[in-house]
Amino acid sequence: MDYITRTAEADIRSRLFKRKAVIVFGPRQSGKTTMIRHLVRDMEKETLWLNGDAPDVQAAMESVTVAKWRQIIGKKTVVVIDEAQRIANVGMAMKLVTDELPGVQLIASGSSAFDLAGKTSEPLTGRALEYRLLPLSFEEMAAHYGLLAEKGCREQRLLFGSYPEIVGHQADAQRLLGSLAGSYLYKDLLMLDGLKKPSLLGKLIRAVALQLGSEVKTSELAALTGADNKTVDRYLDLLEKSFVLFALPAFSRNARNEIKKGRKIYFHDIGIRNAVLGNFTPLASRADAGGMWENYLVLERLKSQCNLSFPPRRYFWRTLDQREVDYIEETADGLRAYEFKSNAGTKAKIPAAFTNAYPDAVCGIVTPDNYEGFVSGSCCKQEDR
Repeated sequence: MDYITRTAEADIRSRLFKRKAVIVFGPRQSGKTTMIRHLVRDMEKETLWLNGDAPDVQAAMESVTVAKWRQIIGKKTVVVIDEAQRIANVGMAMKLVTDELPGVQLIASGSSAFDLAGKTSEPLTGRALEYRLLPLSFEEMAAHYGLLAEKGCREQRLLFGSYPEIVGHQADAQRLLGSLAGSYLYKDLLMLDGLKKPSLLGKLIRAVALQLGSEVKTSELAALTGADNKTVDRYLDLLEKSFVLFALPAFSRNARNEIKKGRKIYFHDIGIRNAVLGNFTPLASRADAGGMWENYLVLERLKSQCNLSFPPRRYFWRTLDQREVDYIEETADGLRAYEFKSNAGTKAKIPAAFTNAYPDAVCGIVTPDNYEGFVSGSCCKQEDR
């Protein structure tokens, strides 16, 4: 398939060779390596690629010194460390390059946020720029294929998701998603020494998939999977840090009748969710179409904002008597509240209980007729219309 330009690429390019390491996090197969190769394509001869999965690279980095780095790098001016979380002392190794070799640009990628962030956060404090690269966004694909063409693929995206390989091979999407949703997706988790119940991952992610769009309670997931609450919460945290799931907490400012604790859990790719359930039935005959639409919109909004310097805080809102707002953003400018409807003809409005409690909130309804404004990055830089 043709290369689809990633929105983060321009910002990364503008920050190269300014004595800052660049770290790109994201799910496996989300296009991190492809983007980095495109980013340095004009510097190919000056770029050294190191694979963090390779034993010789791991051994070389274990006790690397500035002198050893100079031997490894030679006359190269760009060093890319792919799957950097596999290297035990990668943070200190990267610090040496950034501090002692100012003419060398260091770029690292990782599919394991809980691992790589832990190894680099302290050594690289003030020395690194971090980016999130999720599966292809609506904005990226609309810029590549055209707005109308991408809108025409809405059901396709809801069923099969937006991993680059899936977008480029739609005819083989189910088989490819089956592979992605298998152990390869959980590779980082399964390699953890403390992960004592790998079979629980499949049970847990399936239980979450069946509750898409609904409030998820730890106790219910524990009952469904046969695990204790503490284990469920720990595994959910790991699934989030490995870019499989993400959560929205409940919003409350102690107004009467609001739920103050709770969360909704979504997938970083809706195609993965459908593959976990083995269900690619068309939307018209699905009982979960509303939840899928909600996941898609929240995810696409997240993609458009994930690399902002000050992204909004994200929530859902619900009262004890089940009045609900699907999605809320809180910024220094105030609150924005959105209700999602998968059928543009359905009448909808923000509950009066919310607007009475938060009269200054900017409110909107998002449907298949107007969603491009909500999921486009441009809407995050100006007032919603």
